[in-house]
Amino acid sequence: MNIYKEIEAAIQAADHIVITAHKSADGDSVGSSLGLLHFIEKLGKKAVVCHPDKAPDFLHWLDTSSIILMEENPEEVTAQMKKADLIFCLDYNATNRVGPKMQSLLEEATCKKIMIDHHLDPEDFPTLTISETTASSTAQLIVDLIEHSGHLDLLDEKIGTPLYLGILTDTGSFKFSSVKPRTHEVLAKLLAAGVVHHLVHEKLNDTNTEGRLRLQGYAMSEKLEVLHEHHVAIISLSKEELSKYNYQKGDTDSLANLLLSIKGMKAAIVFKEKDGIMKISFRSKGAENPVNVLAKEHFDGGGHANAAGGMSDLTVAGTLEKLRLLIPQYF
Repeated sequence: MNIYKEIEAAIQAADHIVITAHKSADGDSVGSSLGLLHFIEKLGKKAVVCHPDKAPDFLHWLDTSSIILMEENPEEVTAQMKKADLIFCLDYNATNRVGPKMQSLLEEATCKKIMIDHHLDPEDFPTLTISETTASSTAQLIVDLIEHSGHLDLLDEKIGTPLYLGILTDTGSFKFSSVKPRTHEVLAKLLAAGVVHHLVHEKLNDTNTEGRLRLQGYAMSEKLEVLHEHHVAIISLSKEELSKYNYQKGDTDSLANLLLSIKGMKAAIVFKEKDGIMKISFRSKGAENPVNVLAKEHFDGGGHANAAGGMSDLTVAGTLEKLRLLIPQYF
């Protein structure tokens, strides 16, 4: 039996399935969760989705009403996790990625756990693991599950739309090096299943608020620092600056890619202050410019070679100075 059929068998045998994903929800974590949920429902089973926190506003055109949030309803998430006899761990490779509250529930759970993920260095806590680091996204791996378990005939618009979204967002609209021939094969299957791709693009991209555009304009005009000799661009934003422009979760997500669009840039770093901690986003181009090593070695983070995250407990100015000193060593 291949692993995909094993996962299908686990779904069919379970009475209470919980789907989890990482903290700081994004298009892939939300899209893969909802796509898997709808697939499980098509198999005639029931499941619930439990996430640590709310998805950014620009994803709310999806029907996320079924997602139970730890940050809003910890009692319900606790109850669901404790009675689960099968837990899916989507788009994360370590238990600490779900936040401390859900981490303890996940680690205490004695039921079967299934990891489906595309990040490097997965922990060995799951019972079954699909860890494909060359895949563009976890959403792509959910399509693999549907196909290789023999249920491609069940794929429809309801299942496919969030999966298309997950692939779209995690590939930077299909421009990252993680896009392979298989990615386009999967996209073709989603379109054939009824996904209206141009509507997904419109709903994802045509959702700017005035505050988001003003914040991005301010960041680009007033906070952009370019280290020309190293081909690296940096933006830093304090909590006061974010507050001035009525920052909402997700408002700064496109800034790193904007910086990479500057001619000659090899890497982009954007960080913002939240609860006294600097949340850092690293992006780069090409295999010769990995950013995950910098994130892991100096900012308690990690991720993909060209897309990583980290954090700093220094001030905005202190974090900026630390980056200025480190960048010459890496670029």
